[in-house]
Amino acid sequence: MSSYLVRPAVARDAKAIAEIHVATWQATYAGLMPAEHLAAITVEKRQAFWREAIEFSDPQILVATDGDTMVGFVGFDRSRDAGSKSTTGEIWAMYVTPAHWGKGIGLALWDGARDGLKEEGCTQVTLWVLLHNERALRFYEKGAGFKRDMTSLKTVAFGDIRLEEIRLKRPLD
Repeated sequence: MSSYLVRPAVARDAKAIAEIHVATWQATYAGLMPAEHLAAITVEKRQAFWREAIEFSDPQILVATDGDTMVGFVGFDRSRDAGSKSTTGEIWAMYVTPAHWGKGIGLALWDGARDGLKEEGCTQVTLWVLLHNERALRFYEKGAGFKRDMTSLKTVAFGDIRLEEIRLKRPLD
């Protein structure tokens, strides 16, 4: 039986976080995003981003490990949406390695992020999901209790194609 540990990220975690980020994007969005867009997402670019995020806690990052192996991470902080209340938090990113999908790691990361957002004084939380990312929508809605904010639908460009994103939200209590 595996036991997962969720802990704050440290500088040396940046490469593993980047590897999870890239591998998960490429697995999740194959067929939804242009292959050239997915191929352009490199561990080196993501590592620089996550190293800086860890250094400045922007966003705050928790990682999930299975023994000595990192298997997922979540980034969270105040909402980046224009006009949002200061008590609204946001899940900026949450990724679990495909080999560990469906094993409870996402819920463990969500629990950690929820606790962190409550400590920051947040009472609501939002996140953005591609409308055709069925796995993520199922997890957030059924597993974590989020609801779709139907008025938030927006179109974002990824290379030559445009995809729709929707905001999900829920109270933290």
